[in-house]
Amino acid sequence: MNRTIRTARTTTRATRTARTTTRATRTARTTTRATRPVRAAAHALAVAGLVLGLGACSAESVDDAVGKAVDTAVDEKYEVTYEVTGKSVDEISYHGGGGEAMEPKLETVTSPTLPWKKTVELRGIMPPAVMPLAVDAGGADVTCTITYKGKVIKEAKGEGMLTAGGCVAVSPIVG
Repeated sequence: MNRTIRTARTTTRATRTARTTTRATRTARTTTRATRPVRAAAHALAVAGLVLGLGACSAESVDDAVGKAVDTAVDEKYEVTYEVTGKSVDEISYHGGGGEAMEPKLETVTSPTLPWKKTVELRGIMPPAVMPLAVDAGGADVTCTITYKGKVIKEAKGEGMLTAGGCVAVSPIVG
């Protein structure tokens, strides 16, 4: 009888061990299944961080290159010739090369003799501009032109009692 009890105890222990092993295996499988998406997400985040990090590095170098190109364009000089023809012009304002590229200083000629012509040196993205102003009760007839390297890049005509506006062109350096 002792032998039967011992065998029963051994069988019970073996069954308990088998159950424990099965539970441990189930737990391990569950843990593996639960951590698999977490690990995949962590890998995806790491890859995304790497891609974004490398992208940011290349974006910085593109920004640096663009900045250098703009600086070069701003420092490059070019000449334009302004011409104003017509009658009854009281004043001519024009960009003469002073001031900043984005805020050029206007120079003004009062009571100009027509036809009026002026060649100026501008920098980079500074737009060439000439603006004749005519205030005459009898009306005015005014034409302005901007010439770059012998080619007219802007021309405008105006008639009437108050003629203003003139010619403003895009810098030939820019386009």
